[in-house]
Amino acid sequence: MAAASMSHYYREPRSPFRRKIMTFKSYWTFAFLICTASKCLADDDHEMEEFLKREYSLSKPYQGVGSLGSSHWELMGDSMVTTEQVRLTPDMQSRQGAVWSRLPCHLTDWEMQVHFKIHGQGKKNLNGDGLAIWYTKERAQKGPVFGNMDNFTGLGVFVDTYPNEEKHLEAQKKRYTPRTQRIFPFVLAMVGNGSISYDHERDGRPTELGGCNAMVRNLKHDTFLFIRYVRRRLTVMIDIDGQHEWRDCLDIPGVRLPKGYYFGATAITGDLSDNHDIISLKLYQLTVLRSRKEEEEEEEEEITIPSVDNIELLRLGQTEEGMSGLAIFFTVFFSMLGCIFLIVIGLVVYSHWSESRRKRFY
Repeated sequence: MAAASMSHYYREPRSPFRRKIMTFKSYWTFAFLICTASKCLADDDHEMEEFLKREYSLSKPYQGVGSLGSSHWELMGDSMVTTEQVRLTPDMQSRQGAVWSRLPCHLTDWEMQVHFKIHGQGKKNLNGDGLAIWYTKERAQKGPVFGNMDNFTGLGVFVDTYPNEEKHLEAQKKRYTPRTQRIFPFVLAMVGNGSISYDHERDGRPTELGGCNAMVRNLKHDTFLFIRYVRRRLTVMIDIDGQHEWRDCLDIPGVRLPKGYYFGATAITGDLSDNHDIISLKLYQLTVLRSRKEEEEEEEEEITIPSVDNIELLRLGQTEEGMSGLAIFFTVFFSMLGCIFLIVIGLVVYSHWSESRRKRFY
């Protein structure tokens, strides 16, 4: 089932479509964003221009894709090219496929727009496993993480279509709470430094930066994924409703990605399957005005290993994501009461100490 081609899909140079804002899931996530708010606001104050980089883009008619020496893109595994898409996997069990750029990307700020389609005969939660978009040091390596190697170095954005952890809990006659249960398919992002393993059994929860649910299977309209990396800030958005509206998925400042990594797309099936199709990968170079001080700081602080600032606080936010609004209220309320109580005790102790100290001199 081929994806319907688009006659046009407009882009706004400085604002990538209208957005539907998603709410934060927890108090700690909010605290993390407050800690980096000044940096976020600074990012938005800079106007950007964007230029399509065809050497890093993949689109119809896919001329020479997979042919040695005649294309910038390499096919792997069970992937194949048709007139309508690059099919990473067919709707068959135990397949994996990939398409990788042969050229390392040395852009400082960039934006990737992914036009994809996931469809198959399986019913809800009887399909799998999903696809991934990569910007990594390694390329063309088969493995268990949506068809790519584990312990990767760089960025992975995953469209996960099967709830592994939920199924394991059901087998143990356990359940998620309503606040921690996720609706699949789910889009999430992860930054790896070569030593961090993706936890497949828990759907990547321990190492994710954030994410959102995205009902992308068996849709008649086009589906898009938007990945922007600018001024060390990672933004992921989705357009899956056929309304040409971007919806925020995650927005994380302090993401440090080296230059010279490779873009790629991979997919995998297991006992359950789906067609995983890439219609296009379009990379845009973003030009952002920087002050001389910012340029000097970036030159002095060359990034060699991928990392995320304040990652501990972000992980804490994910641990507490199951807190309800009422629980958050009482947590904050009793925290404030505790602080007031400690202040009062401190004042009383100080007053007694001052009084006794005065008596010693009379």
